[in-house]
Amino acid sequence: MRPLLRAAGHELVTPTYTGLGERSHLANPAIDLETHMRDVLGVLEFEDLRDVVLLAHSYGGMVATGVAERARDRIATLIYLDAFVPQDGQSLFDLLPASARRAMIERAREAGEGWRIPPNPLPPDTSAADTAWIMARRVPQPIKTFGSKLRLASPAPPLERCYIYCQRSAPGDVFRQFAERTKSDPGWRYCEIDASHSPYITAPETLAALLLDIVSARAAR
Repeated sequence: MRPLLRAAGHELVTPTYTGLGERSHLANPAIDLETHMRDVLGVLEFEDLRDVVLLAHSYGGMVATGVAERARDRIATLIYLDAFVPQDGQSLFDLLPASARRAMIERAREAGEGWRIPPNPLPPDTSAADTAWIMARRVPQPIKTFGSKLRLASPAPPLERCYIYCQRSAPGDVFRQFAERTKSDPGWRYCEIDASHSPYITAPETLAALLLDIVSARAAR
């Protein structure tokens, strides 16, 4: 995504959550949602980023919702890409069917020493080359990040919000609930993309075009 957005005159900053990616050596059982919120808040503060389009994918919706409340003076637009949209007091586990929650906990018990959950399977439309690239970079995620409840001190900040729903949903799609909620809410812009859950891997050009359209529409207003 970075070369596509840079070519259009934008900068893409990709903070890494503690315990994942190049910070996987810091993984430990105490890492929770608050840890990851502080990771992103730290980047916003120390890089002095302003007028930010905060893009949240999947679990990242949990993080971005809290970050937007605490750094509302730095965020211009909040985009949820097939992401969870929590309310005060909810955890990611609260937003899942009980069967999915139990399955994640069981996977942590069987393959994650009880405190971290192995990555989900990739969407079936992921190419062999992309699968090889991403599998070398995926690591388990601490389970407390999924069980931590988001605490919001005030109502949602008055900023532009957009939900992008990925149409090639997997069976038992958990993101449809947020698509339906935001589609009927006049306070949101709602979009759909013909892609599976991770379009930044499987459909980067299509996703980049949509993101640029969202940002351009905001600038025009």
